[in-house]
Amino acid sequence: MKLNPKYQCLIASAAVLIPSAMAGASGATVSTVGGMPPVVDSGNLYSETKIDQLEPEVKHDLQRVYVPNLRSNDVSVIDPKTLKVIDRFKVGRSPQHVVPSWDLRTLWVANNAERGNDGSLTPIDPRTGKPGKAIAVDDPYNLYFSPDGRSAIVVAEAKRRLDFRDPKTLALQYSIQTPNCGGLNHGDFSIDGRYAIFTCEFAGTIVKIDLINKSLMGYLKLTVPKTRFKDSVPSPNPLETEICTVSKGMPQDIRISPNGKLFYVADMAVDGVHIIDGESFKEVAFVVTGVAPHGLYPSRDGKVLFVANRGSHSIHGKKKGPGSVTVIDFASNKPIVNWPVPGGGSPDMGNVSNDGKWLWLSGRFDDVVYRFDTSNGKVDQIKVGQEPHGLTVWPQPGRYSLGHTGNLR
Repeated sequence: MKLNPKYQCLIASAAVLIPSAMAGASGATVSTVGGMPPVVDSGNLYSETKIDQLEPEVKHDLQRVYVPNLRSNDVSVIDPKTLKVIDRFKVGRSPQHVVPSWDLRTLWVANNAERGNDGSLTPIDPRTGKPGKAIAVDDPYNLYFSPDGRSAIVVAEAKRRLDFRDPKTLALQYSIQTPNCGGLNHGDFSIDGRYAIFTCEFAGTIVKIDLINKSLMGYLKLTVPKTRFKDSVPSPNPLETEICTVSKGMPQDIRISPNGKLFYVADMAVDGVHIIDGESFKEVAFVVTGVAPHGLYPSRDGKVLFVANRGSHSIHGKKKGPGSVTVIDFASNKPIVNWPVPGGGSPDMGNVSNDGKWLWLSGRFDDVVYRFDTSNGKVDQIKVGQEPHGLTVWPQPGRYSLGHTGNLR
C-alpha cells in the first residue's frame, strides 16, 4: 500500500522517532495470569487470529454482520455474501455494541438505555442468528471479558464504574470505581492479563486498572497537538487544518500492539492516535490520521492497524462528512495509506472479516454500513437502521474474546 501524496506533509512530520510495535522477542515466554490461555507468540499476540483460524465452536455459526442501531433500538443482520439486510429485530433501548462472549458462544447486544435506568444485555445465538430474552444490567455501554474468562466486565459509562459480573448469569461479582474517568468507554488488556487500560472520553485521559488487586492504578492525561483537521469542508481535504481550540482530547477505542508493549488510542478531538507505553503508562508518540479517529482494528496478519476516522469532532455529526480509514504500519508506526469514503461518510466501529479481505464499519451519521476492500480501499455501502454503532462480524478467528466488537486472541 502506498501513501497518498497529499497526506505526506502532515503525516510524515508526526510519525518520526516512534518505537516499533513489532520489535520483540518472538520466542520469549510470557507468564500469564492464572486461567488465561497461554501466549503462543510473544512477538504477535494476534497470532491466533489469522485467516481461517476458526475454533471448532464457531465453524457452524452463521456468517453474518450484526449491526446495533442506536436510535431505532434494533439490530440489522447483514448476509456478507449478498450484502443484503436479511433480518432485523428489536432489542433494548440504545444498543451500542454487539460483543462476542469470552467462550465465543454468545453475542451480547449492549443496550445502555442512555440516561435511563433500564439497561440490558440481549443475547444472540450465533448458530441461528436469533435473539434471546434480555437480561437487566445497569448501564452497559460496552462489554469486555477478563483474560481468564472468569468475569464479564460491564462498562457502566454514566456511573464511571466497571462492574465485574459472572460471564453466564451476569450476577454482580464486584465493581471498580473510576471517579475521574468521565465517559468511560473502551478498553484493552496487557499481553499477560495483569492490567487493562480504558479510555475516558470526556476527561481527555486514560485509566489503568490492576486486574490482580482489583484496583485503580492511575490516570494519564493525553497530549493535545497544535492543529487538527477541519471537519466542516464539503469534501475530504486533509491539507486543510485549523488551530486546535480544544484543551483536552476525546479518546475513543484502544488496542494493544502485536508485541504487547504499546497501546494505540484513537482521539476524536485531535485527529490522531496516541501511542502509550503500557508498562510505564506514558505517552511516547502521536500519529496524525484523519478527521475524528474512532475505531481501531488490526489486520488478520497483524501487520497493520486500520483506523476509522468518523469525519466529525461532534458527538452528533452531520451526514457526508470527511470520513476515511487510515492504515498504520505496525513495524514503523507510520501511516501508509488513507481511504476516504467517496462522497463523504462517517466510518465508526466494526471489525475485519475472517478471510481478512474486508473491513466492515458502521456509518454512524449516515445510517449505512461500509465494507472496505482491505487491498485497495474500495467501498460498498448497505442501508441499515438509525445511527448504527458497534457492529460485529461473525464468525471471527481466535481462541477467546476479550469483548467489544471482537477483540479476539
